[in-house]
Amino acid sequence: MSTAPVGEDMVDVLDDVGNVVDTATRRSMRADNLRHRTVFIAVVNSAGDLLVHRRADWKDVWPGAWDVAFGGVVEAGESWEAAAARELAEETGLDVELSYLGEGNYEDEIVRELARVYLARHDGPVTFVDREVVEIGWVPPDALCGWIDGRSVCPDSVAIVLPRLDAP
Repeated sequence: MSTAPVGEDMVDVLDDVGNVVDTATRRSMRADNLRHRTVFIAVVNSAGDLLVHRRADWKDVWPGAWDVAFGGVVEAGESWEAAAARELAEETGLDVELSYLGEGNYEDEIVRELARVYLARHDGPVTFVDREVVEIGWVPPDALCGWIDGRSVCPDSVAIVLPRLDAP
């Protein structure tokens, strides 16, 4: 984990095909909506339920929104796998085996990212280590669409993670 002041940690900047072309501070990456790497980790319990969570109100994007995966920005030079393990440990206190599910792109007016998706199997409990998570819940797969309707959710993880959970 970076020891730089908040917003000053360095992030790899990507071109349209995912090659690293520069580095920038996280603050600059957000301000200029630069394409960057992120990781998502979906946590599923032994019953197949998905662990969802609500983000803290101080988050820089989608504050207070619900999310279907844990994760975040990959630091400059950090491996995808190290970032996934770091983010999961920071947000949930979990140190478990991760399975790679695939990758995808997401782009809107505030975020441009290339994300890799991982799966963790765990029945809980989890702890809110870094205070980025303020509330959790378990959602059965057949109730997920209904759960999403009417909630403010993080659109990137819904778009990138959910299709990979259904993949064979």
